[in-house]
Amino acid sequence: MLLDYAQHVGHLDIVAKLTSSESDQDVSGKLNFHTTSLSRVNDVATTPAKKRLAPTRPTRPPTHPAPTSQDELRAIYEGCTRFLTGSGRRTTNSLLATIPEETETDLYGNGGVVEELELEIASLLKKETALFMITGTMAQQAVLRIHADRRSSRSIVFHPKCHLDVHEERAYERLHGLVAVTCGGSVTPLSSQLLASVHQPVAALLIELPQRDLGGTLPDWSELVAQVEWARSRGAATHLDGARLWEAAPYYQATANKSVADIAALFDTVYVSFYKGLGAIAGCCVAGDAVTIEELKLWRIRHGGRAYGLWPYAASAKSVLTLRGHRFGDYYERAKKIGAALQRIDGIEILPFPVQSPMMHVRVHGDRDKVFAAMVDVARHDGVWMFGGAYANEGPLLQRFEFNVGDATMDFTVKEVRELFQRIVPVARAS
Repeated sequence: MLLDYAQHVGHLDIVAKLTSSESDQDVSGKLNFHTTSLSRVNDVATTPAKKRLAPTRPTRPPTHPAPTSQDELRAIYEGCTRFLTGSGRRTTNSLLATIPEETETDLYGNGGVVEELELEIASLLKKETALFMITGTMAQQAVLRIHADRRSSRSIVFHPKCHLDVHEERAYERLHGLVAVTCGGSVTPLSSQLLASVHQPVAALLIELPQRDLGGTLPDWSELVAQVEWARSRGAATHLDGARLWEAAPYYQATANKSVADIAALFDTVYVSFYKGLGAIAGCCVAGDAVTIEELKLWRIRHGGRAYGLWPYAASAKSVLTLRGHRFGDYYERAKKIGAALQRIDGIEILPFPVQSPMMHVRVHGDRDKVFAAMVDVARHDGVWMFGGAYANEGPLLQRFEFNVGDATMDFTVKEVRELFQRIVPVARAS
């Protein structure tokens, strides 16, 4: 549970665990600091002066030991003025600023800005209609249940690292009686060749674009079409886990001249998130045909998702879609340049390489504690927050970090990013 939560809130709780002797229970009891104490600091966007990195300097060991408490780590974080990944620091003020004062409220999800957002998403994805839901966990379980109820099978085919299987306590199974059919290996992307080995009846095929746990991997367009055609030939529904569809779009635009609507057209239903790359407060939409979405409304009620007012989340989502929806092409171009620069550093691997989306995984060869101590040292001396902890510890000398390129990243030159990692790796590998 702790690791799953960490992968959604910036990994600060992992840091607390790595740097203290507290039990999982003790640490998890303090996880709310990310959304309480940290929310009171000034938004990086309002910082009067941006602190630039000092010129490249000789590698040296950290001048201070790694923080020994979460309070100390919090103080270091709050002292930072620049953030390497995503949209930077999320604060109460910055998130509330995404809700326009003139926002029209809804009533139990009906009308107001909620309806406005649903119409916009349906238009953007060229689907009949869309439904706003407060969590993707709720949304995807329910829509897969609908697909299964219409067919003779309860089986859902997806990659072994599917979010529903890895990060959602397998609720699809416990709540809906669905059966997972995982296809391929955990580090191998899903492919039509692997799908051909599935011979049992299938209710639906779920495809995640991009594949987060593989560093943002994407199939090329012809391969994606082949996977969808495999499902259709079996009478199975096709569902897109497009939590990061905005991140996937630039790759298909660049390599196949395909739009977001072209991608969505391959699938019966499409789920998109608003808080990940876009940076809204929370929430998602599922888009599809009118009959499916009407049934999904019933499941929203059954899951307890029809809150009295959903407008704050929908208004935030609508604002950031306008603000950042058109920026992912720029993020993608910067990510490719950063990936190429980091790949040339001895002791670093980029996954996948070449980079295929505005996200990548940076694998650092070095001692876990030394890697972390070096990053904290950068935060202390330069006011730059790199990562709060590893996305995955693949061994005592192999750490993997999730690097999402966003507004905050664009404040750095590629050279600056490279220099940051050049300072980290020699320390991490020192005997």
